[in-house]
Amino acid sequence: MSDVAEQIVELGASFFNRSLTFGRTGNLSAKVAEDRILLTPTGISLGALDPSALSVIDLAGRHVDGAKPSKEAFLHAAVYRSRPTASAVVHLHSTHAVAVSCLADIDPADVLPPLTAYYVMRVGRLPLLPYHEPGDTSLETLAETTALDHHSFLVANHGSVVSGSDLAAAADAAEELEETARLFLLLRGHATRPLTHEQVADLTRRFPS
Repeated sequence: MSDVAEQIVELGASFFNRSLTFGRTGNLSAKVAEDRILLTPTGISLGALDPSALSVIDLAGRHVDGAKPSKEAFLHAAVYRSRPTASAVVHLHSTHAVAVSCLADIDPADVLPPLTAYYVMRVGRLPLLPYHEPGDTSLETLAETTALDHHSFLVANHGSVVSGSDLAAAADAAEELEETARLFLLLRGHATRPLTHEQVADLTRRFPS
């Protein structure tokens, strides 16, 4: 568990130092046993995490050990319940992803176009869930249902939630999502040439997420 704790601390600092999170926003988790999840605590900047002061929750989102967990512990637990192969979840309030989540004219079934191959490979379809206040557990059932078919989603006016086979994979996907959101905003008002349906299908077949 200590190795995973160190990875969480290093990743949190990396996100914070690169302005992919700010203040005391965002949370990270990693599954360390079948029913145990190591999670960043509440009220702590991801740039100031302590590996000995993380929280432990179970798959129901209950606090079982360590520091008081993030108020969005239920969101992490919901994703793990739906995706048994996931071993990490990254939830960020990164600027461009949040900006896209605030737009009125996006498709809630698939928010971003397939602008690059790596977006298709690492993120794929990206649904938008309706706005809920941070910590609002009424989001739990919807998040759990959505995660059955998607390893990444946005919460409107809030941020991104991404799962992966490990912390590195989840981080890669979260960063690809943020970069594609930035490209999408830069290109608004310009004619674009997203990947074709055939190109997307080929990538999805060859590189299943």
